[in-house]
Amino acid sequence: MPTDRPTSRDVARLAGVSRTTVSLVLNNVPDVHISPETRQRVLEAARQLNYYPDASARRLVSGKTSTIALVWHRGPDQMYRDAFLPGLLQGATRAARRYGYYVLFRPIEPDEPDDAWVELARGRHTDGLILSGPRSDDTALLDLHRDRFPLVLHGQLPGADIPSVDVDNEQGAMTAVRHLLALGHQRIGMITNAPLAYTASRQRLEGYRRALVEAGLPFDADRVRYGNFDEESGRQAMESLLSLEERPTAVFIASDMVAIGALRALREHGLRAPEDMAIVGFDDIATARYFTPALTTVHVPAFGLGWGAAELLIRIIEGDLPNETQVRLETQLVVRESCGAHVR
Repeated sequence: MPTDRPTSRDVARLAGVSRTTVSLVLNNVPDVHISPETRQRVLEAARQLNYYPDASARRLVSGKTSTIALVWHRGPDQMYRDAFLPGLLQGATRAARRYGYYVLFRPIEPDEPDDAWVELARGRHTDGLILSGPRSDDTALLDLHRDRFPLVLHGQLPGADIPSVDVDNEQGAMTAVRHLLALGHQRIGMITNAPLAYTASRQRLEGYRRALVEAGLPFDADRVRYGNFDEESGRQAMESLLSLEERPTAVFIASDMVAIGALRALREHGLRAPEDMAIVGFDDIATARYFTPALTTVHVPAFGLGWGAAELLIRIIEGDLPNETQVRLETQLVVRESCGAHVR
């Protein structure tokens, strides 16, 4: 008697990994760090089960728009300059296309309310939403989730069980600060990636604080400044740090885009990184290696985040509910020149 066709859930169970990891491995998604051992387990499990991804065999739910929306919690000016966005969009679009869906991209205009994107859901212009950069005060998001509208976050909301594909922001920040501590720095400042209403910003700040406390150093709020996604906010934040009577010898900047402006402020003051101040960023945007100096940074797999969120959302839309709805992709510290520990 013929058996049912194996599914990605079967492969995940046999390999002892999540279904998202199975998808990333079997689709050979680039820019995602998966250990060789885990990759081999997935491939071996797929081989044993004779499993092959077959997009054309997936039955799409009728009466739908076959469109998912990616909502970008930033205005168009920031959108056009943000070097992290292209990888995110490419990953989401590639995954959606594989399942026969289109991606509608929706940035939030500066003069719009933060919940302006809700019209996409309430008006049924899309089958589901990926919200990149949720805010902790976003009550409309919680209302949609209670109404069971398909949602996936790039980020997390404390106390809410909304499906999410993200990195461990706190752990990534701890890795960056530990690296600076290992280089001998004790006066370490921080510039956040965004205002603290954004959950990723709070998590990266908490990682910075925890790394200091772990090393037996006090957390000094006077050494923290707040970025706002873009270069100018980084320039202004660094200007403020440089005005301290006892300025930091190193700064962790929780966004590479913000770091661009911070490095400019250093140059305008006749200072250099890493000679006068060590710098570590976060995101590893495509141009980070071409900064002057090349930027040491925490690598975030933008393509993998886009792919994973789109695939998870489509599964939810189609009723193929995964066991794991809180997916965390790995980050890696990429050591270059800006921290003073570059190995040639």
